[in-house]
Amino acid sequence: MSTYKTHVLVTGGAGYIGSILVPALLKEGYKVTVIDVCLYGQASLLDVMHEKVLHVVYGDVRNEQLIAKHIRNADIIIPLAALVGAPLCERLPLESQAVNVDAIQTILRLRSRGQSILFPTTNSGYGIGEEGIHCTEETPLRPVSLYGRQKVEAERLILESGDAITFRFATAFGISPRMRLDLLVNDFVYRAVRDRYIVLFEAGFKRNYVHVRDIARAFLHAIAHFDDMKDEPYNVGLSNANLSKRELCEEIKKQVSDLYVAESDINEDEDKRNYIVSNAKIEHTGFYPEICLQEGISELIKGYQFIRNEIFSNV
Repeated sequence: MSTYKTHVLVTGGAGYIGSILVPALLKEGYKVTVIDVCLYGQASLLDVMHEKVLHVVYGDVRNEQLIAKHIRNADIIIPLAALVGAPLCERLPLESQAVNVDAIQTILRLRSRGQSILFPTTNSGYGIGEEGIHCTEETPLRPVSLYGRQKVEAERLILESGDAITFRFATAFGISPRMRLDLLVNDFVYRAVRDRYIVLFEAGFKRNYVHVRDIARAFLHAIAHFDDMKDEPYNVGLSNANLSKRELCEEIKKQVSDLYVAESDINEDEDKRNYIVSNAKIEHTGFYPEICLQEGISELIKGYQFIRNEIFSNV
């Protein structure tokens, strides 16, 4: 009897998303190879090291020889490795170009026919939306930040190469073994729990949200329905959570009742994200997020009892 298992290569598999996705892939019976340089010193996959079908490689996606060695046996490639977020990319423009775009070009050049790619991008690529009009996958991409432009370029390259699915994920939230406090919901709940106040800028700016565990579920859904979904981009988020920053704070106040919220013009969003998003396309394939915003806020409040500093971020 054959013991062959579908082999998934995950670059950046020890990051915020990967630390949830890799255990989920293993649970579903996939063989997984992770390549990660663990830029933030994380040890987020320790609880799955006992899995015999997990292979972990400490290495950088910019190392072409390393990628060539490990890509050849993969059936599915999930390039999660990235320098994520507008502030980090603005601070490290050359490095972010090398990781976010050039490394993707390397993967595309090295992969063989039949190797599929599932790629996470961001719906911040929509930039500044039009009031009252939902962004669909047909909406022109107008990224404002360097990070947004790099992710949009990488998505274009991947979709043009074929045998690929891309996800325009909403702003992620929720607990992960490689925690990030610089994501909007995670940041606001942390401030609510620790400081009991939040100072808002651009309070009316809207965006969409999705739990990190639902992000992992989207990858598993796409693997299971690859032939029907391939060569298309998909928005992924909570359709009932196109909320402004002010509205997000009101949601948090339902669980942190003494939260004080003030508004100021002290700062601005480098991505200028202000849009509402339609997730109807992926919903029509049968995928719906399972974790609502209030459930995620509750989870974060519990988790923040054990987090005492702000090392859990990308900047």
